[in-house]
Amino acid sequence: MQELLGFVAAGFALAGSPGPNTLSLAATGAAFGARRGIAYMAGLNIGMLVVMAITASGVIGILLAVPGTKPAVTAAAAAYFVYLAWRIATAPALGEQAGDRRQPSFLAGVVLSLVNPKAYAAMAALFSGFVLVSGRIELDVAAKIAVLAVVITAVNLAWLATGAALTRLFRDPSANRAINLGFAALLLASVGFALAF
Repeated sequence: MQELLGFVAAGFALAGSPGPNTLSLAATGAAFGARRGIAYMAGLNIGMLVVMAITASGVIGILLAVPGTKPAVTAAAAAYFVYLAWRIATAPALGEQAGDRRQPSFLAGVVLSLVNPKAYAAMAALFSGFVLVSGRIELDVAAKIAVLAVVITAVNLAWLATGAALTRLFRDPSANRAINLGFAALLLASVGFALAF
């Protein structure tokens, strides 16, 4: 039980800290409201299930052991997140026609999770640092995935709701610019931190 509580606490800390998934969810909630961000959140969650499976299988470790692969993967992920931060930083203030803008899709959520270096780093730490079912690796992995699916869903709902609570600020151009720049800076900082380890 103590190992499970430690795993849940670590899961909340790692999954709930600012990162590409959580910050993009907050921005989606702020720009479109919580209800219109649910499909995007579902995509992030499904993508995280895939990340967990990949991490638990050891495929990432094998892939990154191939000479030249790690720098290429790192460069591609960094370029994507710089682009994403630029999109957030330059997003216009919400206006009366904001409801006509297209919110991020389910597929965009899946893709973001799959290219998120923080997701792989967090899952690697959680899967290697705890044992929930001793002596049965397949049950241990299944238990970790089940627990983390609940934790990640709770965390993502909280970030989406927090963003939705900021919607009013996004309608003021100066507050919108400051929030967008803050989200973009936090996104780049979180990616830089993840890529450094």
